[in-house]
Amino acid sequence: MRRTEEYCRDQYQKKQSRLRDINRHDPGDSALVMADLLGTGNIATTINTACSSSLNSIILGARMIRQGLCEAALAGGTDCLCLFTLNGFNSLMILDKNGCRPFDSTRQGLTLGEGAGFVVLESEDHAAKRRKIPLCRLSGWGNTCDAHHMTASSPEGDGAVASMNEALAMSSLKPEQIDYINAHGTGTPNNDLSEGRALEKVFTKVPPVSSTKAVTGHTLGASGGIETVLCILSILHGHIYPNLRYTSPMAELSFKPALSMLSGQKIHHVLTNSFGFGGSNSTLVLSAI
Repeated sequence: MRRTEEYCRDQYQKKQSRLRDINRHDPGDSALVMADLLGTGNIATTINTACSSSLNSIILGARMIRQGLCEAALAGGTDCLCLFTLNGFNSLMILDKNGCRPFDSTRQGLTLGEGAGFVVLESEDHAAKRRKIPLCRLSGWGNTCDAHHMTASSPEGDGAVASMNEALAMSSLKPEQIDYINAHGTGTPNNDLSEGRALEKVFTKVPPVSSTKAVTGHTLGASGGIETVLCILSILHGHIYPNLRYTSPMAELSFKPALSMLSGQKIHHVLTNSFGFGGSNSTLVLSAI
């Protein structure tokens, strides 16, 4: 979309046509460019499920490996800032000009960011052939759609509950075995209340939880990929990330997010959430090797 904006601006100003920008408009362009550069074979696809896109990309890659369609996959997401996105979220009145404050009672909205995050997935046999020890294990995943509203999450977090329960069931883990939760945590009134209620339904005692979107901004389609990388680093280095700008608890929730950076923690299992417009809910569980 950013390239299309540049093309349109030049056209309006009667500058030389930039058809190469239009050629980049296809939603699958980034994936195709990466596939060409890396020579990753003849399977390249793009998923757009709003803010859960990256996690669904990772889930698709894992399913393809499990079903024998490939031995390894590069999966994740990328998203860049553009005026269309900025104005779109501004029209929804969910941008916080003072910086997002996930799970804070004074939260007013999200802060937009941009970036990319990708992981390499491979089967155990493929890793053994390469004599490589993986950084972590993708233990389980869940994907649901509550279709409650075009933009808002269901008030009681029903889809999020189902997604987290699916991921825990696949990983054969009990909720109390999760050491850290990287929440979707956009800082919007609806999302944080919905996700917070969902967490309280799944976890009798909510483990350390934070939203790294207070640091990175909400990177939309890239958020799940970036946060998966952060979760892997959490496992490798024992990090529990701080929930920045949190000052006052939400009266509706019984838990508080992590307030400071912690390192050297024993992190065996991490759960990360990504929830998209239209009620597309995705969850991953990552585990230490």
